[in-house]
Amino acid sequence: MKVNVSRLHYPVTTLGPGRRIGLWMQGCSIRCPGCISVDTWEAGRGKCELSAVLDELRRHADEADGLTVSGGEPFDQPEALSAILHAWSTMSEGAVLVFTGNEREAVAPWLADNPGLIDALVTGPFRSDRPQTLALRGSDNQELHILTSAGEKFRAFDRSVDDADRRLDVMFDAEGSAWFAGIPARGDLGRLRRAMSAAGHRIKTSDAKGNLAQ
Repeated sequence: MKVNVSRLHYPVTTLGPGRRIGLWMQGCSIRCPGCISVDTWEAGRGKCELSAVLDELRRHADEADGLTVSGGEPFDQPEALSAILHAWSTMSEGAVLVFTGNEREAVAPWLADNPGLIDALVTGPFRSDRPQTLALRGSDNQELHILTSAGEKFRAFDRSVDDADRRLDVMFDAEGSAWFAGIPARGDLGRLRRAMSAAGHRIKTSDAKGNLAQ
């Protein structure tokens, strides 16, 4: 089986409790206006063998506190998502958190066919016209659902956002490109761009097709 993956990284400390594996699926049919991850929109990029993804998960499974899956839109690849999470359940007891731009009703059939694979689920599209006052959510229309007993640890995030939630993990790939994991406050990335420009640096960001633009 082939799967489209934007990136896989360990450790991620800003998308759930502990030191987690972060898996970002590539391709998004929802494409929320104002999304900060437009580089994950284009389908068909990052194609790799499912076995390669599982090998990388297995490499970190013993030390990771859990797995967070985001994107892109994970449910745009429902068979691959199912295969990945079935395999994860044999590797680790670490709880699984999944972010989707779909409402829960839209993914209910998948959840019914794959019981227990997702412990906590954040649903709903990002809405730039809504406030951002809740932990683990980019806008307040998004909902956190606890689906299993293992997911109860995520109930600690069913609260108002605080300063600790604004932290971002900064990562670098082999080519020297930097990317962030976490849920920034509105305007944070713009402020970073202006601060870097004021210090004499040029910043290029990826568009939906992965091209760099200043």
